[in-house]
Amino acid sequence: MRQVKNTMERTKEQLWQQYELEKALARKLHGATKEERQTLYKSAYDEFFRTMRHYPQVVHRSEPSTQEKKLSSQLAVLRHFIRRDTNFLEIGAGDCHLSLKVAGLVKQVYAVEVSEELTKGLAFPSNFKLIITDSCTLNVSPNSVDFAYSYQLMEHLHPDDALDQLVSINDALAPGGRYLCVTPNRLNGPWDISRNFDNVAKGLHLHEYTNSELESKFKQAGFTRVRAYVRAKGLHLLLPLFPVKMLEFALSSMPGDTGRKVANWYPCRRILGVMLVGTKQSSV
Repeated sequence: MRQVKNTMERTKEQLWQQYELEKALARKLHGATKEERQTLYKSAYDEFFRTMRHYPQVVHRSEPSTQEKKLSSQLAVLRHFIRRDTNFLEIGAGDCHLSLKVAGLVKQVYAVEVSEELTKGLAFPSNFKLIITDSCTLNVSPNSVDFAYSYQLMEHLHPDDALDQLVSINDALAPGGRYLCVTPNRLNGPWDISRNFDNVAKGLHLHEYTNSELESKFKQAGFTRVRAYVRAKGLHLLLPLFPVKMLEFALSSMPGDTGRKVANWYPCRRILGVMLVGTKQSSV
C-alpha cells in the first residue's frame, strides 16, 4: 500500500476516523504471529480501502490529471534505472498506475500488492503481471528481475517481516540487479496518519526506519552494495551513506524532541529522506 498525503481536502473527523482504524489494524498486525500475518496483511488493507472511501488514493484513482502529477516525479527517477530490455518489479504497487506507465518503457513488469481493492476493473497489457501475495513472498522467479522498486512500502511491514521481504527481493534480482527503496525517515516522523495526532507512528506505518537501520537489513539480506540515491539541481547521484549516517547519529544524540525538530528542517529532510539502492552480487 502506498501512503499519500493524509490531509488532502478532508475534515478532522475523517482524519480521526482513519487514525482510529489504522491503530486498530496495526494492533492486529503487531499482535499476530508470522503465520497469521500471511493472510492478515491482505484482509487488513482490504478492510482499510473498503472503509476509507474518502482516502485520497481511493477518491482520486480515476482522475488522470491527479495521477499524472503524482507519478511524474517517480518516473523521472525510474528512467535512470530502466531500459527497453529491463524486467521491472514494483513491490507495493497500490493502484498499479505507476507500473502501467513503466510497462510502456520496459520488457516485462511484475506488480506485487497485498490487496486487489484498488485494481478492480483495470486492464493490463501483455507484458504486465499483477501478483497478489502476503507482502513478504514475492512469487517471482529467482534471478529474473533487473530492477526492483518500492515507494512508501517498507514502513508498512511488520519489522519481523522486513528482512524476509528483502531476502525475497534479492533472490528475485538477476546478478548485478538493483533495488531502489524509498521510505520515510523515522527521525523526522511519524509519516503515517499519526503525524496529525502523535509524535510516534501508531497507525499502519508499523516501523519507520533510518538510513542506518535499513542499510543493515539490506546487507543481512545479501545485498553486496548499498548506496544513497540523491537528486539535486537536475543531478541524479549514487553516493556513499557515511555522511547521512553521521547526521542521523548526531540527531539521535540530541536531547528530548530537539533532534526531531532539527530533522524536520527542510535541508535535513532532503538529506535524511531514505532512498537506498541495493545491488545484488554479480556472477563470478
